[in-house]
Amino acid sequence: MGKLIYNSSPRELDIDDRVLAHLRVAILNKLRRGESFSMTWEHGLVNGSGRTTIWLHPSIPLQFVFSGNRSPKLNRIWIEQLLLTANSTSGLQYVPEPDENDPIDAD
Repeated sequence: MGKLIYNSSPRELDIDDRVLAHLRVAILNKLRRGESFSMTWEHGLVNGSGRTTIWLHPSIPLQFVFSGNRSPKLNRIWIEQLLLTANSTSGLQYVPEPDENDPIDAD
């Protein structure tokens, strides 16, 4: 289980290493281009339900901390789907990993 650490906040978001690796690529793609965007995640029933939204900006410190030492094989389609959500008015949101052989939905 990895962690996403935003700014100097003591709050850390626990994320599965595989999911975090894909989020990392999508987020860094946007920030590298100087693009700001929001990211929303649901807390889940175990954490009292609800959701949190943060604003990601290239000037705000961000850390990706992985618990494992091996990088997973990345799913290009999943990264593209994450980027599509990041480019929407709702901002970056988790979407389940698609099969790499699935066509990308253009809707």
